[in-house]
Amino acid sequence: MLTARTSSQKRLLGIVDLFPKARILVVGDFVLDEYVWGNVSRISPEAPVPVVNVKKETFLPGGSLNVANNILTLGGTVFPCGIVGRDLEGRLLVRRMRRLGIDIGGVVQDKARPTTLKTRVIAHSQQVVRVDRENVEPISREQARKILQFVRKKIKEVDAVIVEDYGKGVIEPLLLEPLLALAKKFKKPVFVDPKEKHFNLYRGITAITPNRTEAYEAFGGSLNGEARNLEEVGRDLLKRLHSQAVLITLGEEGMALFERNRPTTRIPTMAREIFDVSGAGDTVIAVFTLGISVGATLQEAAVLSNAAAGIVVGKLGTAIVEPSELKQAIVSQENLLHA
Repeated sequence: MLTARTSSQKRLLGIVDLFPKARILVVGDFVLDEYVWGNVSRISPEAPVPVVNVKKETFLPGGSLNVANNILTLGGTVFPCGIVGRDLEGRLLVRRMRRLGIDIGGVVQDKARPTTLKTRVIAHSQQVVRVDRENVEPISREQARKILQFVRKKIKEVDAVIVEDYGKGVIEPLLLEPLLALAKKFKKPVFVDPKEKHFNLYRGITAITPNRTEAYEAFGGSLNGEARNLEEVGRDLLKRLHSQAVLITLGEEGMALFERNRPTTRIPTMAREIFDVSGAGDTVIAVFTLGISVGATLQEAAVLSNAAAGIVVGKLGTAIVEPSELKQAIVSQENLLHA
């Protein structure tokens, strides 16, 4: 097993400088993230729960749109495609996309489906509770057709496709099978941030980025059940999916990269403090895909995505990475990758 230690900082910094050349198509579940910020000074007399005195509310594009926002912030061109409801939340989400400069050409409206809304209540830098309002039923054939119409329009001009599966009903066989066929036809690499229940749909992709729990459950076990060797899990997924790589995120233990015909690479975490893991997986797949799209090796792309993840978990809420932050993380680490 290889350990990620040393790589040319100049090489990695050069890869980050090339990010603006990348053009990425992102297909997945659109989410509106609402943050309710306040403080707590007492416990409710009605139940043993804190009373949050609200100070402000903020809204951000979440789900696959957080992937898109990370790509855009790092300089890449991104075309996200997904579904919003014909409701207030959907209009608010599109307005936020416009404000951030995220392309809205792939927004598909569905009057029968509410916009997915995740509300997080934050008090004293801690998440108190999360409330989800959503419909996770599979999308209709008509909505899949509209998404595929956008994909056909953009597929020739992009360098890669990201499938961001939040399990909200967009990534289903009636969409994914023709999507993967289009990517194969035009020789576009496909990167997947998965949900474990859909692993059988991802065969033939380029790379997949599950967290440890998703990887173990897809393998057929669980972290709390029969002990499994990480090497066994990663190699099984690599073989079963016929993919070039499996990048398993391991929280405070960093990452493990599995490639065909190569030893496993372990990459230690670069996070100094962990405040919030919300959206860390979005950042990982965004940076990993950007790296591959501009010529990085799988190991180099994994190291960069690990560095970016270490930045966002040190921020509160769904976060993004600035190019300057990523470069500083690279410079501050003497040893990043050793093959």
